[in-house]
Amino acid sequence: MRYLLISITVLLVGCASYPKKQKLTVLDTGKQALSIPYFSNPETDYVYKAGIDVFDNHFSGLLIVKKTDENTHRVAFTTEMGSKIFDFSFHENLFTINYIQDDLNRKLLLKILEQDFRTLVCENPTIVKGYTLENNSVLEGTINGETHYFYLDGTGQLVKTVFPKKGKASITYSFSKINSDIAREIIINHQSFNLKIILKSI
Repeated sequence: MRYLLISITVLLVGCASYPKKQKLTVLDTGKQALSIPYFSNPETDYVYKAGIDVFDNHFSGLLIVKKTDENTHRVAFTTEMGSKIFDFSFHENLFTINYIQDDLNRKLLLKILEQDFRTLVCENPTIVKGYTLENNSVLEGTINGETHYFYLDGTGQLVKTVFPKKGKASITYSFSKINSDIAREIIINHQSFNLKIILKSI
């Protein structure tokens, strides 16, 4: 019981320390919501030229994201010649591996890729608190039970999502060149794991 209480305390302190270290100012604006449109249109095939650097290896090809149903997305990464590298499905809290190339079939890597792409396709995170930073908004919310921070620009567009650990950014998702509800460039950068993903819409 003592160990459980210590673990819970450490978790709460770790989550709470991120806003303090980033000098975020709490907003008392009542219940808030966030709708992320970047992969929300079932009529659109979202195709990106992708570069993935992991384990000192570089993979390049095409990343295709498709909303196939309500709360369901499919994410496939292929070579430019069409050979599959990985193929995942996300439905609410479920994660299905349709295909994974043998040299990427590692438990830790799969867990990280699941988190990365679940965060990427999430449309409606549960928002619990709002902050300001240099006149821009930062929302604290959860995706699949994990705390994230969502940075909005002056027009209300999402430009960055941060997954924190120990009060610092552990994973940063950057969105730029946003046009017609599509982020034309996306960078997923890990600070504590040798993985970086760069996506450019084509």
